[in-house]
Amino acid sequence: MTGRDEGADLAPIDPSPVIILVRPQLAENIGSVARAMGNGGLFHLRLVAPRDGWPQDRAMRTASGAYRILEAATVHDTVADAVGDLHRVFATCPRPRHIVKPLLTARGAAAELREIGARGLKCGILFGPERAGLDNDDIACADSLIRYPLNPRFMSLNLAQAVMVMAYEWWIAGEAAPVRKLQTHKTHVATKGELENFLTHLIAECDEAGFLRNEQKRPGMVRNIRHFFQRGEVTEQELRTLHGIVTELARGRRGAR
Repeated sequence: MTGRDEGADLAPIDPSPVIILVRPQLAENIGSVARAMGNGGLFHLRLVAPRDGWPQDRAMRTASGAYRILEAATVHDTVADAVGDLHRVFATCPRPRHIVKPLLTARGAAAELREIGARGLKCGILFGPERAGLDNDDIACADSLIRYPLNPRFMSLNLAQAVMVMAYEWWIAGEAAPVRKLQTHKTHVATKGELENFLTHLIAECDEAGFLRNEQKRPGMVRNIRHFFQRGEVTEQELRTLHGIVTELARGRRGAR
């Protein structure tokens, strides 16, 4: 099978929650779930009474390299058996009715999963069958419910999408990277001194060209120029390019004279 070695480096990142698919119907969906799990650093997969048995070649074909997750998956007859060694169990439930349990968003659940795992406890997340979702007996095995706050007029997710949302939130909950950064490649964010040097150059040429000839408006125009460049992070490479533009425009104007 081509691409078999793609996911060779996939390994458990513990403590991570167990993903439990309850009565999954399509092997392709199980494979797609494994792929989503690999994206989010999840490894432990358990299958409860898969409709077509296990293993399934079709699952391998849709796993896109996440073969180790599928090969390590375990099969269980009941939900109770699948969660027997876990300390806390969460259940995804799009429309919980007549159930008294804590209800969390995916983000809230991810934070709890991280905190519980940090205490050395094992957690699992139940996902229901594609067509009908978890029934009340399945949910009875869970401590808490997870509901994704999506468009209330269209909350339909396939199984892999549902797992991907949870995998993403779990990964982000432990990610130390800043939520925003400037990709600068081989340059660097310009210092205030470098920026001031460019602004001095620009304003001097604006004066020379007569752009700032209105003495009453000049202070406000200079402030506007400064505000424009002080608004965000300008890189040193961008300033060098702008220096070049201003120099060439001034050279062209003087040559024309």
